[in-house]
This record gives sequence, C-alpha cells and structure tokens, in this order.
Amino acid sequence: MSAKSEALAVGRVVRPHGVRGELVVEVLTDSPELRFAPGSVLGTKRRGQRSGVQGTQELTVVAARQHAGRLLLRAEGVNGREAAEDLRDTLLTVSADEAETGQDEDEFHDTELTGLRVVRVTGEAVGEVCDVLHGPGGDLLSVRTLDEGEALVPFVAEIVPEVDLEAGTLTIDPPEGLLD
Repeated sequence: MSAKSEALAVGRVVRPHGVRGELVVEVLTDSPELRFAPGSVLGTKRRGQRSGVQGTQELTVVAARQHAGRLLLRAEGVNGREAAEDLRDTLLTVSADEAETGQDEDEFHDTELTGLRVVRVTGEAVGEVCDVLHGPGGDLLSVRTLDEGEALVPFVAEIVPEVDLEAGTLTIDPPEGLLD
C-alpha cells in the first residue's frame, strides 16, 4: 500500500479465534470476497491513529472463511493467539485507489468524513470530525468540539441528516444531552 494514498477501512479485528492465530474480523466493505481473498495485502490502523499516520505493518491474507456470522482470517506472520491478540481493535485497510467504485450516495469512506465541519441543523457550529470509530453497535463520529472537548455522535440518519462533501459540512440534529 502506498504511503501517500489514503487508507480506507475494510474490516476491524474483533478478537483472536483459537490458538493458531486466526482473526475474527468485522467486515466493513461491500466486497469481502475481493478484499479478503488469499494473497490480498491489507494495511493496518490502530484505534486513535490518524488517517495520514499509518503504521508500516501490512498483512497478507492466507485464508478467509465465514464462521458464526463473522469472517475468520489467517494472515502471514500471525502465528499463535498472542500475535492475533496484538491485532485486537486494529482496522484493516486498503488504499483509496483500490476502493470499490459506484458507491451508494448515502455511504462514505472514513477519509471523506474526517475533517468535515460539524454544524447543527440551526446552522450553529459544533466542531470538526476527527475520527470515525467502527464498533459492534455501529459507527460513531468522534467530533472535536469548539471548546476542545470530544463528543461521540452515532452516524445514523436520525442524528446526521445531511453530509455535504462539496461544502465540507456534516449537519447534525443531536438529541438533548448528546453534546454535553
């Protein structure tokens, strides 16, 4: 993966599976058969790492299979439970130039959202999206507020009614107390 290209999340390591180094992966792509095919090379991004500050670790997929609604992945160099445990909560990424085309107008890559100005539906400025967190309950936007605090905003249509990439804004209609 090129150091200059943006990294797009295609999966998240949930936990190790067994003792031989298999990884339980939450799939974050519409094309898992392409992204996790044997021989595919994936970048890694640890939680809290900014988009432009990627680690140098790359994983080459050896095998992937479905198990209990999740993907189990074997990667070169991940031998044993301890090595797999070290990858817990790591995002698996591909470069933006490898991203699938024809994306739905209501789907966004993390890199498109990071850096957007966040405003309320009333027009009041709130802050800026500094990260997108992928959790088992759904995606959360980490918003750095104007008072230098942080708010986690669920990325759902009821709370985020509009994303305008051209204007560089993300409009939110937060329930009472969400930003406190």
